Amino acid sequence: MTKTSVDRILFGAAYYDEYMPAGADRIETDMRMMEAAGINVIRIAESTWSTCEPQPGVFDFTHVDRALDAAARHGIAVIVGTPTYAVPAWLVRLHPDVLAVTPNGPGKYGPRQIMDIVNPAYRFYGERVIRRLIEHVASHPAVIGYQVDNETKYYDSVSPDMQALFVKYLREKFHDDLDQLNAHFGLDYWSNRVDAWEDFPDVTNSINQSLRGEFDRFRRAQVAEFLAWQTGIVREYAREDQFVTQNFDFEWRGYSYGIQPAVDHFKASAAVDITGVDIYHPTEDDLTGKEIAFGGDMTRSTKNGANYLVLETEAQGQHGWVPFPGQLRLQAYSHLASGADMVEYWHWHSIHNSFETYWKGLLSHDMEPNPTYEEAGVFGREVARPEVGERLVHLGKRNKVAIMVSNEALSALDWSRVETGFPDGVGVNYNDIVRRVYDALFELNVECDFLPVDAPGERLAQYAMIVTPALYCAPEETIARLRGFVAGGGHLVSTMRSFVTDDEVTVWHDRAPHGLTDVFGMTYNQFTRRRRVGVAFADDAALAGTPDAQAEALIELLKADVEDDSPTEVLARYGHYAWESYAAVTRHVFGKGSAEWIGTLLDADTMRAVMREAVEHAGVEGAGSALAGKVVVRQGVNSAGETVTYLLNYSAESVTFASPVAGSVVVAPQVIGHDGLIDEAASTSLAVRPGLPVATGDELTIPRWNLIVIVG
Repeated sequence: MTKTSVDRILFGAAYYDEYMPAGADRIETDMRMMEAAGINVIRIAESTWSTCEPQPGVFDFTHVDRALDAAARHGIAVIVGTPTYAVPAWLVRLHPDVLAVTPNGPGKYGPRQIMDIVNPAYRFYGERVIRRLIEHVASHPAVIGYQVDNETKYYDSVSPDMQALFVKYLREKFHDDLDQLNAHFGLDYWSNRVDAWEDFPDVTNSINQSLRGEFDRFRRAQVAEFLAWQTGIVREYAREDQFVTQNFDFEWRGYSYGIQPAVDHFKASAAVDITGVDIYHPTEDDLTGKEIAFGGDMTRSTKNGANYLVLETEAQGQHGWVPFPGQLRLQAYSHLASGADMVEYWHWHSIHNSFETYWKGLLSHDMEPNPTYEEAGVFGREVARPEVGERLVHLGKRNKVAIMVSNEALSALDWSRVETGFPDGVGVNYNDIVRRVYDALFELNVECDFLPVDAPGERLAQYAMIVTPALYCAPEETIARLRGFVAGGGHLVSTMRSFVTDDEVTVWHDRAPHGLTDVFGMTYNQFTRRRRVGVAFADDAALAGTPDAQAEALIELLKADVEDDSPTEVLARYGHYAWESYAAVTRHVFGKGSAEWIGTLLDADTMRAVMREAVEHAGVEGAGSALAGKVVVRQGVNSAGETVTYLLNYSAESVTFASPVAGSVVVAPQVIGHDGLIDEAASTSLAVRPGLPVATGDELTIPRWNLIVIVG
């Protein structure tokens, strides 16, 4: 058995002795600077296959050894990455087929993550370098764990190997019965029928989303299998006091945004001991904390609340990401507030050539101290103090709200776009809807978890409220579990485009929403693109003040059941003469619980108002609900059973408010100067200091881009 948690809060950076400018031997200087900044862990080796194995079977671990030995001399722990996500030139020369064929054509050497993860030659040579590297480092006292591969995905591979394995999978799934396959996926349409396995077509250009979605699901399964394969090799050598992790990432929009299309995080994370993650986010004037919280909540949920590791986040990062004074410290604590036990920057020093020259690390190209490095040291030294770190590590969450997400729904709604029904890229996509819901809850200081679509009923029962944003694909088992959740007393909130198809994208042919019309007390069979359609709310105090509510995407024309013994409450109708007879938002009592339907994508302000009312209806009360819009409140329980409350100010102005909790201040605001160091005079003048006892209702002030942590 390997470890499933770390012993303390880890703080560090990726370190590449291999990438240093020619003739620059800085390793002792770097380690001294890290030690001074409170850095206690580095990550090495994950992208350096051609350095570790410059020719087939010729291994050179000089740089690995230098990093391990130097780190050990300075009391810095090391996570060793398997170097398989960037293939060496000699491997491509020997076996060109290791490069993934994508819909854009054959791969060409150069970038990282261009390989076909199911290719036999890639697996053969990958296993060899993993074994040699892990065997070499496993006994080193500095090594505390391993990262398998890096940001692993299926890289849109449609290679002959991937498709051959897919056909084998289909033959097994359908018991070699092509009639069953054709009927299941509706392949008679446009003569897509297959009547001999040897005629099975290339799926790259398929127009059938049931088949495309199945291929995507299969490829996601290959990612999970690939990571399990690597983890199995590593565990043959790993000590019992070492862990295995992987750094999952998200849909990328210039920063981490939404659910990752090419990986099912819930299934793939089963391979590792501790889930790891990369979280990159806007900063400077655009820092809101939402992406930090979203990434953390999603990652924590992969193992039902277990703590996780932030294996990559930005220090300076790309242009426009140099943190304002105070932001780097605020960001680091924000990760801990979601349950992270590690914050690690990519990377230590800025690269002096090649692709990521300007994805800057803690140090700039001159490798001298700078304000970002200095502020990292403020956090590192602070969290290293036992009275801080020991009370913040292993934060546990007991959230009562969850969002159910689905890779199948994401894939299907990329093909049948919400606004047009075609794969044209027009309008909002699945992640836009998920984020609209998540962001509303975040702004309300309502913390939430994420649920996979196949979560068992007992896991659903942990929550008072579950939201299903655009859960387009849902198997019968999920629908039955959600029905049971409502009947048992839960509040279910679903948005438009939920429960439209089964999990293999065949549209149900009964009344919508499938199997749940009595639960929601409404149905619909028409919908249309919105064009300047408002949403008019009923005269209800809880939803008053939303006169400018707008539908921002497709509108479903809901017909509420107002005749039965438990009439459906119409919370809102469409504000357009053609559609005003139809409901836009409804709620219905079913069993001991209730179910709410939102028939369109509401604008951000209105979604927040609707979520606020839904949370109140579900009886969910958060310590920070009264502070929504002023400060962000994140809360949990530490390993000593104490409640830990993070009060986070993501704004350029000071905020003053009444404390929502009682306890003592463990982390106080610090004013960071333009040099990245604590402005002692300004910080001393603040009323809130470490150790200060706080009663509920006491007045607190948090300066701009700052925080307070209270433990009680």
